[in-house]
Amino acid sequence: MNILDGKKAAAAIEQTLLERITLLKQRGITPGLAVVLVGENPASQAYVRNKDRTCARLGMHSKKIELPSSTTQTELLRLVQELNNDPLIHGILVQSPPPAHINEQAITEAIDPRKDVDGFHPINVAKLAMEDPSGFVPCTPLGCQHLLMSAGIETRGANIVVVGRSLIVGKPMALLLMSKGKGGDATVTIAHSQTKNLAAITRSADIVIAALGRPHTLGAEHIREGAVVIDVGINRVTDTSSKTGYRLVGDVDFDAVADRCAAITPVPGGVGPMTIAMLMQNTVTACERLTNKQ
Repeated sequence: MNILDGKKAAAAIEQTLLERITLLKQRGITPGLAVVLVGENPASQAYVRNKDRTCARLGMHSKKIELPSSTTQTELLRLVQELNNDPLIHGILVQSPPPAHINEQAITEAIDPRKDVDGFHPINVAKLAMEDPSGFVPCTPLGCQHLLMSAGIETRGANIVVVGRSLIVGKPMALLLMSKGKGGDATVTIAHSQTKNLAAITRSADIVIAALGRPHTLGAEHIREGAVVIDVGINRVTDTSSKTGYRLVGDVDFDAVADRCAAITPVPGGVGPMTIAMLMQNTVTACERLTNKQ
């Protein structure tokens, strides 16, 4: 069994990004990422802190904007427009999920597609479907693909089951894996919460990517011997022995499955660091594109 170390793979990406950032700074340009957080979701706050720390480590300009949950749709749209027009900001991320009264789709569509480093704007979604490399790919699926490639796991011709159909992970993950070329060319099945005989479907897979957002949904009966498992889930479950009162677990029951796998990601320390690394990579790319005429 091979543990796919997301921290190690992310560190290698950061090293490459440092070289690109150095070249930009020689031109007097610093890549800038604005992260907007509305409300006080603890998981979102922790994630934003990690992004902020990574920006600092890479020498990038980080603008963290924390707004009260009472922020209106109009106020948030106005802020997005200001960031669209800010020449020091090359990437914009509005942390999901926002409070219930905010129309998340309207906010996503208001972001300049050239600064949409989350890859959720309809233009970028369409570019992914069309295999147009000028768009931005959502960070978590891109991180999963990179983790497979960096570990030398072949996707070409592989039978891959993606469990989850969200626009954040499931759908773009399938599009990436079925795209032509390196890291793609797979035969992809999408399963989800309404799929019948889920275990029979996932057992047929060479690679299982779990992105349901439900703790320990997949057990030993779902994974065949020698399969590769990428666990995207990060779920908080109660743990009275922990100082925090909780622990993080994936969508896959790691202890039940690990011995069956050729390779598997841990939670935490697997996909999570890759998501942030891909966000930084998208931001540096956005900066290069937006400033290449200067």
